[in-house]
Amino acid sequence: MNAPISADQMRALLPDAPLSHDPDPAETAEWREAFLALAQAHGPQRARQMLAELARLARQQRIGWQPELATPYVNTIAVEDQPPFPGDLAVEERLASLMRWNALAMVARANQAYGELGGHIASYASAADLFETGFNHFFHARKDTGEATHRGDLVFFQPHSAPGVYARAYLEGRLTEEDLKHYRQELTAPAFTEGRGARGLSSYPHPYLMPDFWQFPTGSMGIGPISSIYHARFMRYLTHRNLLDCEGRKVWGVFGDGEMDEPESMSALTLAAREKLDNLVWVVNCNLQRLDGPVRGNGRIIDELEKLFAGAGWNVIKLVWGSDWDGLFAQDVSGALARVFAETVDGQMQTFAAKDGRFNRDNFFGQNPELARLAEGMTDEQIDRLKRGGHDLVKIHAAYAAAAAHKGRPTVILAHTKKGYGMGSAAQGKMTTHSHKKMGDVDLIEFRDRFSLPLTDAQAIAMDFYRPPEDSAEMKYLRSHREALGGAMPRRETACEMVPKPDIASYAQFATAAAGKEMSTTMAFVRMLGNLLKDKALGPRIVPIVADEARTFGMANLFKQVGIYSSVGQRYAPEDIGSVLSYREATDGQILEEGISEAGAIASWTAAATSYSVHGLAMLPFYIYYSMFGFQRVGDAIWAAADQRARGFLLGATSGRTTLGGEGLQHQDGTSHLVAATIPNCKAYDPAFAGEMAVIVDAGIREMMVEQKDVFYYVTLMNENYAQPDVPQGAEAGILRGCYRFGVYAPTSGKAKKKVTLMGSGAILTEVVKAAQRLADEGIEAEVFSVTSWSELARDGLACERRAIAGEKEAGVPFVAQQLGAGKSPIVAATDYVRAVPESVRAFLPEGRRYLTLGTDGFGRSDTRAALRSFFGVDAASIANAARHALG
Repeated sequence: MNAPISADQMRALLPDAPLSHDPDPAETAEWREAFLALAQAHGPQRARQMLAELARLARQQRIGWQPELATPYVNTIAVEDQPPFPGDLAVEERLASLMRWNALAMVARANQAYGELGGHIASYASAADLFETGFNHFFHARKDTGEATHRGDLVFFQPHSAPGVYARAYLEGRLTEEDLKHYRQELTAPAFTEGRGARGLSSYPHPYLMPDFWQFPTGSMGIGPISSIYHARFMRYLTHRNLLDCEGRKVWGVFGDGEMDEPESMSALTLAAREKLDNLVWVVNCNLQRLDGPVRGNGRIIDELEKLFAGAGWNVIKLVWGSDWDGLFAQDVSGALARVFAETVDGQMQTFAAKDGRFNRDNFFGQNPELARLAEGMTDEQIDRLKRGGHDLVKIHAAYAAAAAHKGRPTVILAHTKKGYGMGSAAQGKMTTHSHKKMGDVDLIEFRDRFSLPLTDAQAIAMDFYRPPEDSAEMKYLRSHREALGGAMPRRETACEMVPKPDIASYAQFATAAAGKEMSTTMAFVRMLGNLLKDKALGPRIVPIVADEARTFGMANLFKQVGIYSSVGQRYAPEDIGSVLSYREATDGQILEEGISEAGAIASWTAAATSYSVHGLAMLPFYIYYSMFGFQRVGDAIWAAADQRARGFLLGATSGRTTLGGEGLQHQDGTSHLVAATIPNCKAYDPAFAGEMAVIVDAGIREMMVEQKDVFYYVTLMNENYAQPDVPQGAEAGILRGCYRFGVYAPTSGKAKKKVTLMGSGAILTEVVKAAQRLADEGIEAEVFSVTSWSELARDGLACERRAIAGEKEAGVPFVAQQLGAGKSPIVAATDYVRAVPESVRAFLPEGRRYLTLGTDGFGRSDTRAALRSFFGVDAASIANAARHALG
């Protein structure tokens, strides 16, 4: 890399065009010649040193100048620095063409037959070569046996390119032709309806739907990029804590340039650089086109992204032009190409992509005499086939190799491609290309000819799938290269060792037998977590996660106990070093303190919660946060974690709309349980007491670590101190299924005049108990039920209802109806959430009983708990009044 460069090469990068308003062109020329001579004589390293010195002097003199972060619109890796291509170029190009064809045929056939299934052709057409280079040379699958063991790379695939991954799996024999025929037909596929035969292929990468195939869900734009960063950081965490050696493994992410507009895509770039995650490589497929038009029609997205990533501290590799351009750049000693590219915006570049060679001769090369001379010896067809860098396997391999070898920083490869590459006049570079999912006969034959596919006209028009003979050079090559890299991928595996659960008494007896001691459920949880961290088997597998709120939740004592993870340790003496709760960072620290980033914290939680499948090592994350900033703020990321079959605990602290006095609208949560109920593999609980919470946490540990079920728990916690009762004998089953009878409050003298049933959860159960006591004083008997999970009760009721509708004899009675029993007394339910939460069980209550719900609908307010509960009508007085009303 430090070899001298020629004067011609330097001049190509530093065009001879005079500076605008140059007061002394002769002096400028002298400086240019001096710099060129220095670089030529002493090489790039010395040239960089001199530029750095001049920049330092400029800052010292307050000149007000700094180097431009964008470089010329050319490849970062020079021709002479490219390593030899290690494969058979012709075979790899044929394989990539077959992948393109089978992906196109899969989508187009489905839409020809049904017309409503959708799908994407153009994205994979642009990314096929980027994928294939990775598959053939870089993407390692997990291989646990033999000499060349490898725990596997992590690859995040651009979601709209899923058909291309299926097309490769078809050639590998992992999917059949019948499978491909059921693309986006998961319900009608024979495997679903009959338990055998073809499987339906999901629209995008969905581990929940294809649990042995996809590893990472990337369908929601922006979630894949941030997740890849935190997965890479979590691998360092595992290594530094001596739990699993992740050295030599990479995280690869192939994302779209339009996807970079998502805030999540950009939000953690500086973290990746700060943590020196050289195990992370992003490939941004810069096809310049998003759904409706150019990504940056009036600018250049590659230049913009280069500035962004370079400014964030990443190593940037621009992969702009294919090998066909090398000769043109070599001939262009005047720098005309570089100048024109610097002036051509992406919208115009897409027009060039959509047009043929004659148009480009006239309108691109015809811009000035210098360019016209470069194109004189080329035919229109040669001009039409000039490749962008992201379609040249040799250039892609050089970029990937450089990225894989780079040390000290994450790398991004900005790969210039054409959306709809090879789709000709039908879709290449068109504004409508993203939605293009059908092909006419002429278009199909044109595509066949463009990639020299071994198909007759009839086969092309019929969109027949094509797999070469098993003994063909292509199939042998495909198999041998994947075998060398550990086998087929993507491939999701779930085998991992079971982690034993400690007895609940060893860490939570203070909660299950609280004997009336006052504490908040948040404090009880933190004490419980501290005890769990001491367990020899489970303790090391626990990952406590906070988003800069550890002290708020009383977790400061854990700083000393297990430390905060830092890849560089602690390079300073903290201000509170003498305190027993002092801030302690360490390379083997266990807590992930993510700063003010809920998106980052949930990404870390997902990395830990899916470690069992990604790394074969079961971890148990506990992420505690303000409940309002969970499902409301990062609900999409939680949904993606559910798709990835996460296992762990989400703790929504300071939950409820009235428990957090003084904070007001933005902080007061009245909806998280409503949203949590929509996620099928999320078990949501709102325990009122520490003992209930202990039983729930214990069950979750058992389900996730011992029974290894693909579920995660959402548990809400309160910051209000009140007396904590013992867990009633035999109440554990009811706590886990959603409710149990907490007690009956009867009049102290005389027979009860009337009876009412009161149901409450979380922060409001104490108000329900107070209301019951008031009613008892008035001669009304009140039966109180503690509801630990409205959503679990509703799911149980729905399951019974479905069985009944299906005509099953043993449909069962909803659990909530069993608990409440028969009778005529009305039921009043109160929660600290919107009324829709308790309303979710209405259909499953005993027949003939009036049901009245109280909740905190509306916006939150700033005031005391008492004032807030009175305002929303969920305090003891309001509950008692509702009971009187229900009794008539």
